[in-house]
Amino acid sequence: MSIEIRDTAASRSDTVDRVDGILNADSLAKGFPFEVRDMAFEAWDEDTFLGGITARMTQGWAYVTLLAVSDAARGRGIGQDLLARVEAEVRAADGTGIWLDTYSFQAPGFYRKMGFEEFGSLDDTPDGQSRHFFRKRLT
Repeated sequence: MSIEIRDTAASRSDTVDRVDGILNADSLAKGFPFEVRDMAFEAWDEDTFLGGITARMTQGWAYVTLLAVSDAARGRGIGQDLLARVEAEVRAADGTGIWLDTYSFQAPGFYRKMGFEEFGSLDDTPDGQSRHFFRKRLT
């Protein structure tokens, strides 16, 4: 048998689907179906893109994979609105909560203000900074 590891960045969504298939089959066999719900929302001011959020919900928890608001749009509550939209979707699905990560040079204070609690961190990612992990239980 000859194993080949392939770079599939160009067809990432196909790889995600195949990996999700394996995870779902394994989890289902153990009584925990690995159901995935992807979310993506954007904020616009007419023709101007202001920011967006993406999240993936599995096992009752949504992981915010990306959240960004353009420099010109900051301070207008757009990040709060985007995060609130994900929270509303999780609540509507009877989900347990939301978790995410951010860097010390990004927005840990914003997430604390939004009711998230820190549950871990990694130092020196990148050098002299840290990566922070937050959660917000909704139930």
